[in-house]
Amino acid sequence: MFLRDLVIILAAAVAVMLVFRRLKLPAIAGFIVAGAALGPTGFGWVHDLEDIRQLAEIGVVLLLFTVGLEFPLGEMRRLRRVLTVGGGLQVGLTTIATAAVAAAWGAGAPKAVFLGFLIALSSTAIVLKGLTERGEVDAPHGKLIVGMLLFQDLCVVPMILLVPALAGQGGDAASVVRVLVMAVVVVAAALTLARWVVPRALHFVAASRGRDLFVLAVVLVGAGITWMTSLAGFSLALGAFLAGMVLADSEYGHQALSDSLALRDLFTSLFFVSIGMLLDLRTGFDQPGMVAGVVAVVLLGKAAIAAFAGLVLRFPVRIALLAGFGVAQIGEFSFVLGRQGADLGLLTAGELRVFFAASVVTMFVAPLALRFGPGVASGAARFRGLGRVDSATSGGLTVPADVPAPQVVILGFGVGGELLAEVLREADMPFVALDLNGERVRQARRQGTPLYYGDVTSHEILERAGVAHAAQVVVVLNDPRATLHAVRVAREVGPQSIIIARARYVGETAALLAAGADEVVAQELEASFTIIERVTREARLPRPKRAGAMLPAGLEVESAVVPEGAWIAGRSLIDADLRRRTGATLVAFTRESATAVHPSPDDVLQAGDVLTLVGSEPQLA
Repeated sequence: MFLRDLVIILAAAVAVMLVFRRLKLPAIAGFIVAGAALGPTGFGWVHDLEDIRQLAEIGVVLLLFTVGLEFPLGEMRRLRRVLTVGGGLQVGLTTIATAAVAAAWGAGAPKAVFLGFLIALSSTAIVLKGLTERGEVDAPHGKLIVGMLLFQDLCVVPMILLVPALAGQGGDAASVVRVLVMAVVVVAAALTLARWVVPRALHFVAASRGRDLFVLAVVLVGAGITWMTSLAGFSLALGAFLAGMVLADSEYGHQALSDSLALRDLFTSLFFVSIGMLLDLRTGFDQPGMVAGVVAVVLLGKAAIAAFAGLVLRFPVRIALLAGFGVAQIGEFSFVLGRQGADLGLLTAGELRVFFAASVVTMFVAPLALRFGPGVASGAARFRGLGRVDSATSGGLTVPADVPAPQVVILGFGVGGELLAEVLREADMPFVALDLNGERVRQARRQGTPLYYGDVTSHEILERAGVAHAAQVVVVLNDPRATLHAVRVAREVGPQSIIIARARYVGETAALLAAGADEVVAQELEASFTIIERVTREARLPRPKRAGAMLPAGLEVESAVVPEGAWIAGRSLIDADLRRRTGATLVAFTRESATAVHPSPDDVLQAGDVLTLVGSEPQLA
C-alpha cells in the first residue's frame, strides 16, 4: 500500500511540474494543490499519510541541510544584525499584534499569546527553496528574509517550552531557563566539535579518494550534528541547517552540496505534497468566510510588520516590502505547535481545522508572492515618492548633494564592483559607487573609496550619484529584478550614458537591453569565454577576440603566465613596479588554483603564476 501511494505521489509531482513550468508558476504551489487533491478530503487516493509525513520530514531536513551548505558561519556573522534586530522585531511585533486581535475577539490571555506564537512563524522550507530557485538568496531582500527565518526557527524551542505553561500545566520559569541553558551548551558543543574535528576528519576520508565513503562521512556528520541539537530541544530542520553551515566552512562544502541535491529535491517534493494533504477541503466549504478572513489578516498583517522591521533596519522601501511578502505565510513548525496546543486544550478541534486550512492556503500563496512580489514592491515604492524616502533614512551614508561629477557610476559593490573600482582608481578615472551593505560602505569609506549607501533603483539617488552626466554606468547587482529596475531608472536619469549591465544568464539579456542597457554581460557566457581563453593559452593557440565589456573604452584585460627564468619571477610586486615600467596594472594573480585579488605589494611572484593585467593594448603588449 505504501509503495502504491508513493507511486501516485511521484506521478502527480511529475505531472504538476510539467504543467506549472509551462504556465511559468512555482512548482511548490503545484505540489500543494496536488496534495490537496490526493489527500483524504480530495479524491482520497493516498491513504498511508503517516509514512508520507515521515518521508516529508526527511525532505525538510535535507532541504535545510543543503541551504546551510550555502551559508557558512562567516556569512551568519555578517547577518547577525538582520537576524537579531529584524527577526526580533518581526517575531515580537507579530506575536503582540496577533494577541491583541485575539484578545479583542474574546480570547483569554494564554490563548491569545499562543495564537501569536502560531502566526509569528513562517515557512523556512518554502521560502528558502523559492529564493534559491530564483537566485535571490544573496540579494539584499534575500538576506533580510533569511535573517528573519533563522530567528523564527531559534524561537521554536522556547515557544514549545512555554506552551504547557500557557495551558496551566506546569513549566515554571526555572525549568524553562534550565532547558534553554542546556540547549545553548549543546549547540555550542556541537559547533565547536564540528569546527575543529570535522574538517580534519573529512580530509582524512577524502584522502582515500572513495566517493561512496565521502558521501557516507558527510551524512554521518550531518546526522550527528542534527541529533546533538535535537537533544537540546531544537527542531531537526534547524539542526540540519546548523550542520550544513558547519560543513560549508570546510573545503568540502561544495562537494557535499553536489552529492545531496538529488535526494533533497525528491524528498522536499514529498514534503510539499504532504502539506497539501493537511488541507481539509470540507472546512473551506463549511466556513469559507472564516478561512478567507484568517488568510487575509495573516498575509497582510505579517507582510506589513516584516516590512516595518526592514525599514527600521534602514532598508529601502522596495527591499522591506519584498521581505514582507517573503515571510507573510504561516510555517510548518506552526503545525507542531498547533497540535501541541490542541492536545493541551488551548485550541478546540474546530479551531485547529480552520487554522490548518488557512495555513496551507498561505503556504500556497507564498511562492506566488515571491514570484510577483518584486513588481508590486517596485510599484509601491514609487507611489507618492516612497522611493525618495530611502535616501533620507539610510543612516547618513547616502550620496551627498555635492558629490564630484564621476566619469563612471558603479551600481553594486560586490566582487565585480570592487575589482572595477580598483582598476578605475589605478587609471585615475573619477567614479562613484552605490551599495546597500552599510558595513561594506563604512569599510570602503575608511579606505577612501567613493562608495555611498543608496538604493540603486531610486531616481533621486541616481541623480545625486551623477548618472545624468556620467559617461558610463555599470550595473553589477546580485538581484536580477533590481538589475532590471536599476537599468530602467538609470536610462531615465542618464539618457546619454552608456549603460553596461551584468546578468546571470544569457536569457536575461533581451529584457535588460529593452530596459535601456547598451551592453549586457552574461556571467555564464563570460565564464565560457574564460575557459576558452585558458584552453587556447595552454594549447598555444591564437587568443580569441572578445570585448572587455565591463571596462571603460580603451582598457583591456589580459592573462599571462610567468615563465621559468623570467626577470619578474622571485620579485615582489613593489620591486617589479609593473605600473611604472609598462603602464599596465596587475589586479590579480593565480597560483595553484588559488586567486589573490588586489594582491599586497609584498607578494612575491613565482614561475607558473597566472597574472591578470589591465591596461591599454600597447601597455599590455
